[in-house]
Amino acid sequence: MKKTKETKEKTTFTRWLIDNARALLWALLIALTFRSCALEPFNIPSGSMIPSLLIGDYLFVNKVSYGYSRHSFPFSLPIVPKGRIFYSEPQRGDVVVFRLPSNTSIDYIKRVVGMPGDRIQMIDGILHINDVPVKRTLVETINENDVLYTHYHEELPNGVIHSIWERTDHEMKDNTPVYIVPEDHFFMMGDNRDNSQDSRWLEIVGYVPKENLVGKAWFLFYSHEQSLLSDFGKNIRWNRFFNKISP
Repeated sequence: MKKTKETKEKTTFTRWLIDNARALLWALLIALTFRSCALEPFNIPSGSMIPSLLIGDYLFVNKVSYGYSRHSFPFSLPIVPKGRIFYSEPQRGDVVVFRLPSNTSIDYIKRVVGMPGDRIQMIDGILHINDVPVKRTLVETINENDVLYTHYHEELPNGVIHSIWERTDHEMKDNTPVYIVPEDHFFMMGDNRDNSQDSRWLEIVGYVPKENLVGKAWFLFYSHEQSLLSDFGKNIRWNRFFNKISP
């Protein structure tokens, strides 16, 4: 029996539909694999890392930097059942995205200040590492929404210099007990020291296990100020595009 023209058209359409669905599936699989194994986009929702990172910044996280754990993958799929593979230890001063220890469905971004075995303490607003005060140099005083902040450059023991903001040296976590960082864990702090929920809050963040690391913040690819939709194009921070995130 000969195929009618209508039957041929249906067959051609079905083949076209299957081919395109297959191509789309492969594209999605490749994109998901790239996002899981190489670069993942991340946006900054809070001011805890000001002045290094601003609300409205969008950045890429380098997943290769520290190897892979189950938290490297969407929904923490147990592709790596335990620990990390291809592991490289973060360096002091790295800006890192990690899964919150108290709720691993939430991503945080902070700076590594404490390495395994370190003694960390805040005394009168100054970070102490292994009982030695970290050097900080005054840069300027800034008025941000009628709040005065002091901008410092802080130099970590390995020579990494980065910016921090302080309102005062007498906020809630400006004087703390000594924190001793456990093996295979890290102590994270925000650069906006008086507006950062970080490892100083043991019950919420605390010491971050290496398994919770997602990746190293690499560079910004987009940034805009908070604004009405009608003002959106006017508030793009063009000068922040493709800025590398220190160190």
